Amino acid sequence: MKPTVSLLAANSYENEALTRSLAQLLTPWGGMAAFVKPGDRVLLKPNLLTGARPTKECVTRAELVAAVAEMVQQVGGKPFLGDSPAFGSALGVAKANGYESLLQRLNLPVVEFQGHRYQTASNNFNHLLLSKEAMDADVVINLPKVKSHVQLTMTLGVKNLFGCVPGKMKAWWHMEAGKDAHRFGEMLVETARTIAPQLTIVDGIIAHEGNGPSNGEPRELGILGASDRVFALDAAMLAVLQVNPQQVPTAVAAQRLGLQPPEVNFAYQTPADLRVDDWQLPENLMPIDFGLPRVVRSTFKHFYIRFIKEPLRAYTKVG
Repeated sequence: MKPTVSLLAANSYENEALTRSLAQLLTPWGGMAAFVKPGDRVLLKPNLLTGARPTKECVTRAELVAAVAEMVQQVGGKPFLGDSPAFGSALGVAKANGYESLLQRLNLPVVEFQGHRYQTASNNFNHLLLSKEAMDADVVINLPKVKSHVQLTMTLGVKNLFGCVPGKMKAWWHMEAGKDAHRFGEMLVETARTIAPQLTIVDGIIAHEGNGPSNGEPRELGILGASDRVFALDAAMLAVLQVNPQQVPTAVAAQRLGLQPPEVNFAYQTPADLRVDDWQLPENLMPIDFGLPRVVRSTFKHFYIRFIKEPLRAYTKVG
């Protein structure tokens, strides 16, 4: 059976309009109740890359996360939020990006991911260190942001699940597998296949183009997308943006591993209907691999932000 991808034009983060768009987006599957049963523990996995650039639209919008959390609660699910940012804690990055009011209003817990080894279906990566909280959740809802990426060309649903690799293990993966873009892309695909999100909703109302994932610029796209097949949704968004899949290591790996469906059922609009003619990719791609000095610097920066800067900021606010 052909997988379904739902694509819609959507231009507002205002709660009522956004909730209406999300409800329509999920109608082909029967709404949120098709994914979440009463009592399910539901991980919401946004892109919480960094707290350093809150005006640059390089993280998933808090409004979208709030609307999805409310839909989960309305069908009896118990949502919680989690990610493993490059620097700092998930809670610290969420607060820096305007999530604090939604966390309080919806009583939404934020978990810091802890790693555990899991067996995979891959011959090349037979075990991966992944978030125990993601693997133990009854339902994972993947909430990526549409962004260009200076190392991987694009970051969409598959790449967003790299955030389920806890802590600085991500930096070590850049060092271990980053010298070979195909190997790194395959690791990302195997991570996504093992996490196996039940639903992916991509935030493309305002995207981030150019030198992403954080040094680009906001771009109003006016698009929401959803699917229960993350590889199909990524391929559809690349078609919307007219990005050659051969330039995107995750798309190449998914195709090579037979995870890319040959045909897709588009519930509403097609990529041709929403085609973007002038999406900006990075000016120059950078190597994926990190040398040991960069990994060490990155690790120290992460610990400085998480254990010194974030507590100091909270203390200052209280004072």
